[in-house]
Amino acid sequence: MPKKHGKQHRGQSPGAKQVTGPAAASGAAASHGLAAGRPPSSALWAGAAPAIEERVPEPAAKPPVRVAPGIVTVTPGMPFRLAEVDPDADGGFDKAEAKDALDVERARIQALQERLYAERRRSLLIVLQAIDTGGKDGTVRAVLQGVNPQGCAVTSFKVPSTEELDHDFLWRYHARTPGRGMIGVFNRSHYEDVLVVRVKGLVPEEVWRARYNLINDFERLLTASGTTILKFFLHISKAEQKARLEARIEDPEKHWKFDPADLVERKSWDAYQAAFGDALTQCSTPYAPWHVVPANRKWFRNLVVARTVADTLEAMDPRYPEAAKGIADLKVPD
Repeated sequence: MPKKHGKQHRGQSPGAKQVTGPAAASGAAASHGLAAGRPPSSALWAGAAPAIEERVPEPAAKPPVRVAPGIVTVTPGMPFRLAEVDPDADGGFDKAEAKDALDVERARIQALQERLYAERRRSLLIVLQAIDTGGKDGTVRAVLQGVNPQGCAVTSFKVPSTEELDHDFLWRYHARTPGRGMIGVFNRSHYEDVLVVRVKGLVPEEVWRARYNLINDFERLLTASGTTILKFFLHISKAEQKARLEARIEDPEKHWKFDPADLVERKSWDAYQAAFGDALTQCSTPYAPWHVVPANRKWFRNLVVARTVADTLEAMDPRYPEAAKGIADLKVPD
């Protein structure tokens, strides 16, 4: 029979000798940062007040989102039917005209991104969702071409790891949100937890339905913390998906992009369309609305997403910080 142990403090081994009196008090003080003249943690917080205050963004009444013509914004609080958006829409552009216009938008994004990075007070999060072959990767390449990698981070969320599953479902997404001065891109996102988990029945309905409100709260927190959110759903037709899958099969250089599992997922097309429709309806809010991009024509998709990003950055109006006093009068020695 094992011996019964008496009461012990957490972290104290059974045979440890308990220390009392002045020595114990000294040890307790050291553990709380009071030893060797160190101030208590509350004093350290007070000392950091100017730095903390400097990082707090000014609250905005409404996020400065500017959406390009041709994109359909989901009206918050209203039912939305994805089938009513024509994935072949081209906004009246022709392909050559759109490609020239895209170069202009890229240049705007590059210049504005530098200002955002220098200002280092706010951030931009771009969320991309689509069915398989919808064009998320292509959109990232086309829209952010030439952007300084130091000021931009793209995260592709795959099947969650064991560590990620040990936390709440938003934990892994929150850890990758953009910091001050950054543009962050979610290639797939927190919406996977009301899409794929729903279609595949990975969690009970009462679990994924409750997540709509949690996602809205998460995005409200980000917005209140100085992050402007642009959410794009890249909308393609079932016929276009078929053509893109066939192109991957026929071209040896695209075999690496083809996953036989995509054919299995295609059988769930209707279920995914219903899941996307509900997510767009439930999670389009005044502070983080959903924008549906007709995406059968890649050149049109790239242009309107780039223009929306550029216009939104321009509306955010990031400013270079003020130069140090007297810097204009300095002379560089020979």
